[in-house]
Amino acid sequence: MLDADFFRRWMTITAASVDREAERLTALDSPIGDADHGSNLQRGFRAVRDTLEKEPPTTPGAVLVQAGRLLISTVGGASGPLYGTLLRRTGKALGEAVEVDERQLAEALRAGVDAVRQLGGAAPGDKTMIDALVPAVDALGDSFAAARDAAEEGAVATTPLLARKGRASYLGERSIGHQDPGATSSALLIAGLVAAAADTEAGDE
Repeated sequence: MLDADFFRRWMTITAASVDREAERLTALDSPIGDADHGSNLQRGFRAVRDTLEKEPPTTPGAVLVQAGRLLISTVGGASGPLYGTLLRRTGKALGEAVEVDERQLAEALRAGVDAVRQLGGAAPGDKTMIDALVPAVDALGDSFAAARDAAEEGAVATTPLLARKGRASYLGERSIGHQDPGATSSALLIAGLVAAAADTEAGDE
C-alpha cells in the first residue's frame, strides 16, 4: 500500500531528477520551444519539494493536489497548467484515502492524463508529454518499472514526429528530428515512481 510518505518521496525524487536534468531539458527545448522548459520545471519542483517538507499533507491525494497547485503558480508557460492539472486531477481521483494501492494509483493517474489531454487537446503522436504519459499509464497495471520504460520509450519516439500541438507546432517540419522536452520531463516524473518504490522497499528491510 502507498501512503502520503510514498507520494512525498515521489515528488522529492522528481525534483532532484529535474534539478539534474534541467540543462538537458532546456537544450531539448531550445530548437523547438522557448528554451526555458528545464529552468521553469526546476523552479516549480523546488517549490513543491520545499513546501512538502515544511507542511507535509497526510494523504496521498492531498500531496498531489498541493504539488499541482504549486506547479500552476510557480511554473511559467504551458508546463505549469499541464503538470499542475496532471497532479491535481490525479490527487482528486485518489480522494481522501490514507493509503492506496497500485491499481488505484493507475486509475487516478489515467484520470490525470485524460484531464491533460482535454486541457491541451493533444493526442498520442502529436509530439507532446502525452506521448510519454499515455503508454506509461497503459503499462502501470503491470508494474512501476514497466511504466517507466514505456514513458522513456515514448519520449524517445517523439524525435521523428511532426509536432501538431504546442509551441513546437509553429515550426512545422522543422520540429522533426528533435525529442520533445515535455515528453522527456514526463518520463522523469514516471521514473520517480520506481525510485520511490525502491526507497520504500529499502526502508522496509
